[in-house]
Amino acid sequence: MHEDPRAARTRAKLRQALLEECSSRPLAEVSVAALVRRAKVGRATFYLHYTDLEALAVDACADVVREAVDALHAWRGTPDPVTPPPALLAFFDRLTPHAGLYRELLRPGGGGPLGRTLHEDLRNRSRTERTLAGAPEPDLIASAVAATFAGVLADWLHGLVEATPAGIAQRVWLLLVTLHRTRLT
Repeated sequence: MHEDPRAARTRAKLRQALLEECSSRPLAEVSVAALVRRAKVGRATFYLHYTDLEALAVDACADVVREAVDALHAWRGTPDPVTPPPALLAFFDRLTPHAGLYRELLRPGGGGPLGRTLHEDLRNRSRTERTLAGAPEPDLIASAVAATFAGVLADWLHGLVEATPAGIAQRVWLLLVTLHRTRLT
């Protein structure tokens, strides 16, 4: 199924307008009126594509979810347990410009609307890759990986885990590699 290019452009304009609005104020202070003015679309157009601002915000931040999942799987063969993939380091570096918005959508512990999306996408990708590799316990380890990453990411964004972007990438990588190597029998 192919998406209508006009609808894709409209959603892209709305996502960009939201990110611009949230660069100077929290999501709770952004109005639909200001958003549609910035995006140069009508209010009805906004509601044609999104039920509310939170739905738009999650969609706007969904790229972060895809980047996180890709960054965690940006290696082939046996992962180096000491050195995280460069994509994971880059991922944490890129979070800073919109950290406030991510904090609103990703609650401490990894909950919230963006946390649910991140957990689901990461769990599915991890389970698929473990299954293809014939690794044991694909469902259990995939759940643990998703929960660990979403929780640590959220806690780091909320200042509950102190580290530089490079430091948190290193520490979370070590946790995830350890989970993947865990033998439960």
